[in-house]
Amino acid sequence: MSMTDHQADEDFLRSSDPYRRELLAHCYRMLGSVHDAEDLLQETYLRAWRSYHAFEGRSSMRTWLYRIATNVCLNALDSRKRRPLPTGLGAPSSDPGEPLVERGEVLWLEPVPDAMVGTDAADPAAIVTTRESVRLALVAALQHLPPRQRAVLVLRDVLKLRAAEVADVLDTSTAAVNSSLQRARAQLSEAGLTQDDVVEPTEPAQRALLDRYVHALETKNVSRIAEVFTQDAVWEMPPFTGWYQGPRDIARLIDTKCPAGPGELRLLPTEANGQPAYGMYMRGADGAWTPFQLHVLTLTASAVSHVTAFFDLTLFETFGLPAALTADGQPPATAAVR
Repeated sequence: MSMTDHQADEDFLRSSDPYRRELLAHCYRMLGSVHDAEDLLQETYLRAWRSYHAFEGRSSMRTWLYRIATNVCLNALDSRKRRPLPTGLGAPSSDPGEPLVERGEVLWLEPVPDAMVGTDAADPAAIVTTRESVRLALVAALQHLPPRQRAVLVLRDVLKLRAAEVADVLDTSTAAVNSSLQRARAQLSEAGLTQDDVVEPTEPAQRALLDRYVHALETKNVSRIAEVFTQDAVWEMPPFTGWYQGPRDIARLIDTKCPAGPGELRLLPTEANGQPAYGMYMRGADGAWTPFQLHVLTLTASAVSHVTAFFDLTLFETFGLPAALTADGQPPATAAVR
């Protein structure tokens, strides 16, 4: 390889690397899967590297990379179905007394670690913007849109690109972009699939609420569990298709369906989709503490309004959570739990 080639590679890496995390977030919004997003980010950078010699700077590096990433995502979506949550399947809320129904064949929506998509950045304004754009309710809502409408909505309303820039990214007209954006907004509005106003868990009251949530679950105190939820709170847990509404039903579900007894659960804090989250571990008959669920919470000013409890145990590695706890239910000394 000549020196010129080396210089071109170095220039490409220097120019493109600052956009890695936001491009990963873009792929995640489009696909609803952190694992697919990682694969498509790698494909995006491979394509960009191969064609960097033809990049003439007529658009910004950022817009050029988003064009490649968006088209990589749209190509991938040609062969993939949308990723729902149980609440997005169209069925009414379930009775906690009924048997759980599992659909392992469904590709379910996945959460994304904050650290992977830039919500732990130093700029407070950037943190807020990124958190709002990857919240679970919004990503779930996006999955209900056709792929190109999804792309237009993300590029215009999330990334704030101008209509002309979006037209360039999607190789279409500005009029088509504006029409598609109008349809996308209308479809989300009609379905009631709008982004929640999520309270940031930074105030003492919210931190105390999270402590109450953890204590109620770890002690499996049914009355205390009910007390932490809003009256219209929702609990869902893919790959099970049912979803449950209201404190009584949620508490009854946990009381009757959770196999752990009091003192047999431990919750380790993490962050997902700009929201508080916990890796939940359960103690087995042999005394070992192993991964059980990953919870992503939505908070109001005084209560928990939504919990999505993911049973996909591969997420524990993705989130950097330990594969097991010590015998006394604590993270290993080498684990860096946030």
